[in-house]
Amino acid sequence: MVKYFLGMNELKSSWDQVFTAFWQRYPNPHSKHVLTEDILYREVTDDHKLLTRRLLTKTNRLPRWAERFFPANVAHAVYILEDSVIDIHRKTMTTYTWNINHSMVMSVEERCTYCENPENKSWTEIKREAWVSSRVFGFSRPIQEFGLARFKSNVTKAMKGFEFTLARMQGDAPARTLVETAKEATEKAKETALAAKEKAKDLASKAAKTKKQQYV
Repeated sequence: MVKYFLGMNELKSSWDQVFTAFWQRYPNPHSKHVLTEDILYREVTDDHKLLTRRLLTKTNRLPRWAERFFPANVAHAVYILEDSVIDIHRKTMTTYTWNINHSMVMSVEERCTYCENPENKSWTEIKREAWVSSRVFGFSRPIQEFGLARFKSNVTKAMKGFEFTLARMQGDAPARTLVETAKEATEKAKETALAAKEKAKDLASKAAKTKKQQYV
């Protein structure tokens, strides 16, 4: 059994602005759980589409009942692969994300499509789908419920982070907040980046060999 989520969001900014903000949205004060981001692969295709694969490292705070599924020596950070397909001419951007560790306990796959709002070209429409699953016998349902609830919470944070980044690009974000955010992100990166990045890249390499490319 898989929990499915479908949501629609709007950003009151043009697709061009959203496309630019997408690559600049970290760090921001609403996404402190995102620790690192690295580009693993990038290509411009013959039909002028931009393909990118990135690796994101995020914290994974667990409820007490879920800690039984994670041995004490297992890192609680989550490594996320993100594939994106951008068509500049059609003004569409599609992203696919999935976790490459802890997937036996819980797997979260997401697909987002960004396009111009058909009724207002100065706004951007986001269609978001997610699939949450678990292979833990006897506990899959509560784990899926927890995963779906956390995913919805992260969507709210993601939208606030996007809005913050767009405001920053337009010069409307508070300067002090930006400085504090950058400082905090730097401190976190020093503590986690080296170990997390090397381990995550190894996991990403193994996952890339076994998972079919999701570009469409």
